[in-house]
Amino acid sequence: MTIREREEILGYDEPCFVISVAARILGVQTQTLRYYERLGLLEPQRTSGNQRVYSRREVERVRRIRELMDDLGVNLAGVEVVMKLLDRLQETEAEAARLAEENARLTAIVSGVIR
Repeated sequence: MTIREREEILGYDEPCFVISVAARILGVQTQTLRYYERLGLLEPQRTSGNQRVYSRREVERVRRIRELMDDLGVNLAGVEVVMKLLDRLQETEAEAARLAEENARLTAIVSGVIR
């Protein structure tokens, strides 16, 4: 099974790493992930037993947080601002794509009516 096939089986947003595994993958302490959650930088899913479970998207988000802090010297308050802006940018891009699709659909309808 290729990596791509595995990615399709488990979606990017599918929670699949318990906190200890996510911490090991990222090279951080579990307390670091809990702290990021308290700050609102992460929102892991919870199992029925209330255990934190992280998706690949959340693991990548922590990597981005660590890069901002370690490579660029941004403090946690700055990271929080940057991450919120990145989230807002992503939402805006998704909305722009949705509106472009809607525009194309309506243009096709209008073109059919005019002819």
